[in-house]
Amino acid sequence: MAIKTTQEKYLHELGDIYDAENRFLKGQQEMLQAATDATLKAGIEKHIAESEQQVANLEQVFQLLGEKAKAEPCDAAKGIVTEGQKNLKEAGTDEIRDCLIGSSLMKVEHYEIVSYRGLIVGAQAMGNKEVAALLQQNLQQEEKTAQQLETNAPKLLKRAMQAEA
Repeated sequence: MAIKTTQEKYLHELGDIYDAENRFLKGQQEMLQAATDATLKAGIEKHIAESEQQVANLEQVFQLLGEKAKAEPCDAAKGIVTEGQKNLKEAGTDEIRDCLIGSSLMKVEHYEIVSYRGLIVGAQAMGNKEVAALLQQNLQQEEKTAQQLETNAPKLLKRAMQAEA
């Protein structure tokens, strides 16, 4: 279907992140089962709860726009999840698997951050403060999670290197 108006563009992008959040939520649940590092597991558990709230926020955004929540198939999210699942299978040790999980989750967070920033710009341009506020809430959680993952990555890598020694 051709996207002909800015409203259609906005709803398309909103549907894209709605699909992505749902895909990423399932992927996080798989990664939680495979993770062994306590800090990584705790972070995933916390973010699963946040992701559930983010999906609810997106559903509220659709409602505020007078639309029914509709997922727009997100090929990028599908690819990131598929890559993460592949990494889980290919990891030769628990420590390497934890590193790969951390890397996959960072990719997820950065995709979400870029998506939310674009949607916030659109909401502000439309003058829709309520929508912008809900999306800003999601963005702040994503940025905080990305920061935590980036802080934890060297620790996971060091742990993997020590296991090799």
